[in-house]
Amino acid sequence: MAITAPTVTGDFSGFLTKERAEPIFNEAYRASAAQQLARKVPLGLAGTEVPVITSKPTAAWVAEAGQKPASKGGMTLKSMTPKKIAAIAVVSAEVVRANPGGYVDEIRPQLGEAFAIAFDAAVFHGTNTPFGAYLDQATNAVGIGSTAANAGSVHGDLVAALRLLVSSGKKLTGFALDTRLEPDLLGAVDTTGRPLYIESPYEGTAPAARGGRLLGRPSSMADGIGAATPGGTSVTYPLGYAGDWSQVAWGQIGGISYDVSTEATVTINGELTSLWENNLVAVRAETEFGLLINDVSAFVKLTKTTPSS
Repeated sequence: MAITAPTVTGDFSGFLTKERAEPIFNEAYRASAAQQLARKVPLGLAGTEVPVITSKPTAAWVAEAGQKPASKGGMTLKSMTPKKIAAIAVVSAEVVRANPGGYVDEIRPQLGEAFAIAFDAAVFHGTNTPFGAYLDQATNAVGIGSTAANAGSVHGDLVAALRLLVSSGKKLTGFALDTRLEPDLLGAVDTTGRPLYIESPYEGTAPAARGGRLLGRPSSMADGIGAATPGGTSVTYPLGYAGDWSQVAWGQIGGISYDVSTEATVTINGELTSLWENNLVAVRAETEFGLLINDVSAFVKLTKTTPSS
């Protein structure tokens, strides 16, 4: 959100008394679920061209000494152009010196998490996207919980999504799942009684975007993948995506660069503010991402519906 005031020591009332440990109860910083599932390709300053196969060679049986059939494959190029994403955090010099609750140490990973959230929001929902296509444009959708229990329940829902893909010549290679779907998946089994969702082994930390397997395919589960729960009743909204992730490519120019300034000017509450004059410190983070979704129809939305009153 826009800055209305810098972070000052008064915002940390209760943090400056006694000694405090590092913020051990802070939620894990969220990585991008889309980046874990999609292909990463090299990206240059001028962008890159991603080869897209449009047709493949074919073979045919021939008789002895018969003429061999000729065929060829087709390929086209699609452009991926880098787009810049940036954020600035402003704190008072007193906050930097006191570092209440380790706040200053948390700024950099929090800015990195903000980039992951913004990237996923663009991939899934088109939120402020500079890239064009996004997965909510997929026309196929399956409601989780729409299949009757005697017809397979959640397992039947996921098979229905698979059927939509294969019937149109697409593949299912993975799932992006909102954590709000976890209760539905943990209680679901296949036709032989085996759990549908298998989470990756726990390694002593709570990963930001958790890997797992669903219908034998990789999955990535994180907060905020789905749309916000709408108000009202009987409203359908996406909470996950099943599809062919080879149709999504992304790239990044370098890593995230960070700059710290005490002399620049920053817009605070709609007005340019001198950092030097007000004894403020600004941390600026920026990077450049590229994204190319070749085929939105290669995905099926997994939806939920708010109950009617």
